Formats: sequence, C-alpha cells, structure tokens
Amino acid sequence: MTTPPGWYPDPQAPHTERWWDGTAWAAHSRAAQATGGVPGHPPQGQGGTFGPPQPHTVPMRPAGTGPGGSGGNKRLMALAAAGVVLVAAVATGAVLLGGDDSGSAPRTAPSSSPTPDPATADPKNSATASPTAAEDATVLEDQLNGITLAIPDGWVRATSSLEEGATIYTDETYDCPGGGSSLCRHGRVSSVAASSDAATAEALAKEDISRYAEKVYGEDNLGNRPHGGIESHKVLKSQNFAVAGKAGYLVRWQVVTGAGPGGYVQTIAFPSPAGTGALMVVRFAFDAAPSAPGLEVMDEVAASIRPVGDTTGGGVGSSIGPG
Repeated sequence: MTTPPGWYPDPQAPHTERWWDGTAWAAHSRAAQATGGVPGHPPQGQGGTFGPPQPHTVPMRPAGTGPGGSGGNKRLMALAAAGVVLVAAVATGAVLLGGDDSGSAPRTAPSSSPTPDPATADPKNSATASPTAAEDATVLEDQLNGITLAIPDGWVRATSSLEEGATIYTDETYDCPGGGSSLCRHGRVSSVAASSDAATAEALAKEDISRYAEKVYGEDNLGNRPHGGIESHKVLKSQNFAVAGKAGYLVRWQVVTGAGPGGYVQTIAFPSPAGTGALMVVRFAFDAAPSAPGLEVMDEVAASIRPVGDTTGGGVGSSIGPG
C-alpha cells in the first residue's frame, strides 16, 4: 500500500509543505497551512498571502524515507517492538496454561502467530488506505493545485499513468478517424500545474491552448496523428474569466482536422488556490461530432471549478474581476 499524493511537511524547510506525488517529492511547495492534516487528507488552505514555490531542491531520499521523517521512523520501530513483546507474552501464557496438574513438563505447541515485519517510514509501505474507494463519483479533486470540478454523467476518472495531471474523460472510446491502432474519446478535461514561464494568466492561456490543441488533434507525443492533424483553427473566445475565486483567463478554439469532424479546445489559466502562488490550467477537448458532449457541458464544467473544500464560492459569477 502506498501513501497517496498530498501536501506533507517539507523535510528540508521548516514552516513549509511540499507535494508528495505518491513516489517522490515534487518541486511544488507552499507555506504550512493553518489546519493540520494526516496522510491521505492534506490540510486545506485558510486564506492569506503565500509566496511562490521555494527555489531550493529537495534531494532524493534513500529507500526507507518519505513523509514522516526520522521521528516517525522511531515511533514505528517502537510500535513494532511492542508488537513482538505482546506476541511473546501471549505465547508464554498459552504454554503455561497448557500444562497438567501432575507437575509434568507443560506441553509446547508451535506458535501460529507470525513475527511482524520491521516497521518502516517508507511511504510506499504506509498503512494509510488509498483514497480511491472513498472518492466522490461526481467530483474530481486535484489536491496538487487545490481545486475540484464536477464530473459529468457518463464520464470517468482517467486511470492511465500516461495522462497529465488530474483527468476525466467520456467513458466510451471509438476508433480514431485518422486510422492506426489508437482509440479516441469524445471529450476530456484535465487540471494541470503550468510548466511555462508565462507571467500572467492571459499569456499562459494563449500559449497553452496552441500546445494542447496540437497534442489532442494534431500530432501526439508518439508522433501519431489520430485526427489527421490540424488544418486550421478559429478563436471563439479570448476573455477574462473568474474561476475558483481567482482572476483568470479563458481561450477557446474550434479546430478543423484532416480526418473526422474536428473539435473544440479550451484552456483556462489562473493562480492555483493551493497556496503555492503558481499558475495552473484546466484544459478541455471536445469533439465536434453529434455524439460528443455539447459546448454547454464544457461551460458547466468550467463553472463548477472550486477551491478544495469550497462547495459554494468561486466559478462563474464570482466578484473577482480582471487583473
């Protein structure tokens, strides 16, 4: 069992938290939050001003380390030792009770209780239960970026490790119109930490949508062109957009492809509510086919974006304005 991704105390910097992606420490950090948390339930932000991610690099930890540090290691080892003592005591009592009244030597039977394995602080051996079973089927939570969004009917969470960020898509697949062995989906939405040097949400959104359109409807990372490539595009929207209580920017394109009906791509860029101070993007890709979700679904998902823990504020209609 593994320690799930989440915000944990930074082992290299007091008063900060760093993102654990499930296998290693990431570069994202933030000021320690006001409320504490436990593995699998990261603390939520309580407001305030937070600076950008810390510039220092957290070195790779050797095997047997992770969230919890050396103090957690000592506690776990103490618990393991206590377990061994308890097993020994139970076995001794069983032997004494097994003797008869004649004073003969007590009968001894082999113990069936296995000796517990030594405890470890390695997150991959943590007893913390995976949060998957308790996840709400109607809400996608992106812990890294601190947002949630609605999962439309007929959509599912992505399970492939090839997906970037927290992703949902339409459940059904179809043979891509460009041929080959690829399978396509009529709609997908992803929440991703920005990997750009863009200084504003507007600059990031305009930069990101071009890259994302090419990835989905042009040529993918493996050199495939499942939709026959992009022949042209039209800008449908480019505007300020209040989302998750933040002032963001939205860009929407319609793309014409070499094969198939083409589609619509949209990028919304805004500052992450997680307290990192970094920009993030939510990306949309909907086919233009009659059987694909309509643009009203795209608008509904965009309007549903909220900071983690907030079921009412943010989204379209927020009082946050441009700037």
